[in-house]
Amino acid sequence: MRIVVAGWPSFIDGEATAGDVLAMAQAAEALRGPGRRVEQLFSPVLDAAAESATSVDPLGCSLLVFACGPVRGRQVAELHERFAGARRIAVGVSVPDPADSAATGFHRILARDTGGSTAATADLCRHCPDPVPVPVVGVVLAPGQPEYGARRRHDGVHAALEDWLTGLDAARLPLDTRIDPRDWRHAATADQFRAVLSRLDVVVTTRLHGLVLGLGAGVPVLAVDPVAGGAKVAAQSSVLGWPVLDADEVTGPQGRAVLERAWRWCTGAAGRARTLADGTGADPVLEALREEAAAV
Repeated sequence: MRIVVAGWPSFIDGEATAGDVLAMAQAAEALRGPGRRVEQLFSPVLDAAAESATSVDPLGCSLLVFACGPVRGRQVAELHERFAGARRIAVGVSVPDPADSAATGFHRILARDTGGSTAATADLCRHCPDPVPVPVVGVVLAPGQPEYGARRRHDGVHAALEDWLTGLDAARLPLDTRIDPRDWRHAATADQFRAVLSRLDVVVTTRLHGLVLGLGAGVPVLAVDPVAGGAKVAAQSSVLGWPVLDADEVTGPQGRAVLERAWRWCTGAAGRARTLADGTGADPVLEALREEAAAV
C-alpha cells in the first residue's frame, strides 16, 4: 500500500513552518506499518532528494494525507485532481471555508478548527517526540565601522560567516548589542542582553562586546576580527587570552575549514574548559581610575 503525506512544505512556492514539518512527520509515523510504503513530499528547497507536490507520480497511491495548515486555494485543489484515484484525507488542518473546493475535495477532514468554530482538536505537533539536541548560537555582527578605512573587511567576513552559518546544524539567533527601549526587537537594558547570552551554547561574533560579554556569560565565543591586520577584537582576545580568527583566514580559500575547526573547538571540551566565566581579580584600568579620582 502506497501512502503519500503532503502539506504546505510540499509545494515549491508554498511555506514550511516547523509546525507543518513536525505534523507531517507525526502523520507519517502513525501510518507506517507492515505492507505500507509511506512517502513525504517536500519542496526541493527543504529536501533536494524528495519528491514535491508537482514532481511526484500519483500512480499507485492508495491514500493521500494532507497534514497541518489551512486547506484552501489552488495548490491544495490541484492535489485532488492529481490524486483523483486515491482516498484523500486532511488531518490537523484549519478549514476557513468549508465550501472551498480545496476542502470539499477531501473524503474526510479531521480538523483542528473549522470556520472559526471553537470545537477543535489538538494540533498534530503537540505530541512530537523530544527534539534532537542542537547548539543554540547567538550571532553578533559588527556594523560597518568606517573608521577603519581601507582595512575594513566586514563585507567579506560577514558573507563568509553567513554562508557557513546557513549550513550549520544549530539554532541560530541574530543578536544586536544595541540597547533600544523603544523597540521590542532589541534589549531595553544591558542586563536583558546579558540574560540572552547566558542561555546560549556558543556566540559567533565580529564585535568586541560580543567577545567580552559572551565570555563574561561563560559561553565559548567564535570570534573573528573583521579588520585586516587586527583591531580591537584581536586586541581584546590578547588581553583575555582567548583565540580569535583574522579576516584573511575566514575569507581565504580555506575559510570554511577554518570556521569548522574553530566551531569544533568551541563546542568541545577544550573550548568550554577555557571559557572565562567571570572577570576575577583587580582590573588595572579601574584601579588607575580610582587613583586619578583620589589624586583630584
